[in-house]
Amino acid sequence: MKKTGFYWDEKCFWHAGGNFALTMPLGGNVQPLAAGGLPENPETKRRMKNLLDVTGLLAKLDTQSATSAQTEDLARVHPMDFLNKFKAMSDEGGGELGLRTPFAKGGYEIAALSAGLAKEALASVLQGKNKNAYALSRPPGHHCLPDFPNGFCLLANIAIAIEAAKAAGLGQRFAVLDWDVHHGNGTEAIFYDRDDVLSISIHQEHNYPLDSGDIEDRGEGAGTGCNLNIPLPPGCGDATYLAALEQLALPAIRAFNPDAIIVACGFDASPFDPLAHMLVTVDGFRQMTRQVMEMAAEICDDKVVMVHEGGYSEAYVPFCGHAVIAELAGSEIDAGDPLEAAVTARQPNARMQAFHQDLLAEYAQYFGL
Repeated sequence: MKKTGFYWDEKCFWHAGGNFALTMPLGGNVQPLAAGGLPENPETKRRMKNLLDVTGLLAKLDTQSATSAQTEDLARVHPMDFLNKFKAMSDEGGGELGLRTPFAKGGYEIAALSAGLAKEALASVLQGKNKNAYALSRPPGHHCLPDFPNGFCLLANIAIAIEAAKAAGLGQRFAVLDWDVHHGNGTEAIFYDRDDVLSISIHQEHNYPLDSGDIEDRGEGAGTGCNLNIPLPPGCGDATYLAALEQLALPAIRAFNPDAIIVACGFDASPFDPLAHMLVTVDGFRQMTRQVMEMAAEICDDKVVMVHEGGYSEAYVPFCGHAVIAELAGSEIDAGDPLEAAVTARQPNARMQAFHQDLLAEYAQYFGL
């Protein structure tokens, strides 16, 4: 029986950012945090992998690393002048190329490895080696434009994986479902004028970036209609996210009929995240995963690949990730939700849920779904 692939590498945990307090550069009146650095630090990912170890779920997975994405892989998405500048700065000790994307010496190689994990995870599923797969990629990728890294993202991991799969003849049409709480502006920009990739982003409206992610941005040229933004107001919980999938994202994916579904799997829509204000619980992420898997079983022979993006609550993210991976693997191993009572009590009341449902109904009408 084919197993769920789990692609990770210790070296990705060694990616280092600069001197920040949250997203503010230190200096002037900005005092360093006790923990130091950017929210995009290794601990949420490392603790998630550790939890898989402790519960025994990791032993049920096909666990492996991958080779780094090669220059030809990266160059299908990113121009060579950007890659050369990135490599040179990395060799010289690091720095910052874009907006909120600091890196240390060797950052280029670590980012290429992160992209390689996504590339191999997608290839393994398309080739039938794994039933489905999870890539614990770090640094993340969904904010990275072809020539401008931003929002902690240095290379466009998912886009690199898709282009590599297409070049290898493993697939032609792909749906990217981004449930990271921030708008997937990089993925959007890369595929905005193309009709072979459906990009869907469910995000907190105008959280990050501040000027992208509007519902009216539907693609252009051949890609018109192949970009769906689903901006949500702060405070949405499980019911609204599940409804957004059921009523908007999944019908669009069904109509698109992709060869595989790739999820930009951020956990920053969870409670207690320092960079967002949503309330998706461990069980919410589990149910969303189940919905995606049911759709994949219907249209693309179960081909689902999750690529890790954001999520900055070191205490809570590991439980969200464990639930998603257990669902992918069809495992009954359950790490639980140690904050279940608190997060359940914080879910929107009936009045707010009705408001959110009305908003989704407006979106469905706008999208023609």
